[in-house]
Amino acid sequence: MLHGFLPSLLEGATVTLGVALCSLGVATVLGLLGALAKLSRSRLARAVAGTYTTLIRGVPDLVLMLLVFYGGQVAVNTVAPMLGHEDYIDIDPFVAGVLTIGFIFGAYLAEAFRGAFLAVPPGQREAGLAFGMSPGRVLWRITLPQMLRHALPGVSNNWLVLIKSTAIVSVIGLSDLMTRGQQAAGNTREPFSFYLAVALIYLAFTSVSELVFSWANRRLAIGVKEGRL
Repeated sequence: MLHGFLPSLLEGATVTLGVALCSLGVATVLGLLGALAKLSRSRLARAVAGTYTTLIRGVPDLVLMLLVFYGGQVAVNTVAPMLGHEDYIDIDPFVAGVLTIGFIFGAYLAEAFRGAFLAVPPGQREAGLAFGMSPGRVLWRITLPQMLRHALPGVSNNWLVLIKSTAIVSVIGLSDLMTRGQQAAGNTREPFSFYLAVALIYLAFTSVSELVFSWANRRLAIGVKEGRL
């Protein structure tokens, strides 16, 4: 049915999954920093975080991808000669894709994490400080573990959208699942078969992800359920 293109599609699926996981790592870091900045007492930090989330909500993902890939390439090759590097520098499509998608979803996770931080009772932090713990230790040992339970639904929803959004990396030449599907469809002139196969692979990714997040939610809720008895 797939005329021998299944191995190619699976290789593309591996690239897609790699982009998604690396992007989630970048987005998580940016999301945590953005959430802490929004909750900060510093006006500058709140302004920077607000500008970041507003920018992401107002600019389409595809435009950002092209700006990072092509604009970033121009910027790098403009600065490189000033630093003594004369050779032309090509930005790797995988790196550009990961950074762009991570940058985009970092803004959405910032809002999810901000809400989760606010859901943690402030008395927990105050109690930690009263016991002589530093603010950083309170954040790491008390606030973050409790925040994670509240943030998990938002992280889950954003991950499901993120893994589908990786399809936009095909426009910058990365040989991901979507690119492999387009190539196979063009070679065989059977677009329906191959785009259906691509859709089923994405569906498999999201279905497994939902099972994993459902398991994680049950694990994080164990203590809460016992405390309510």
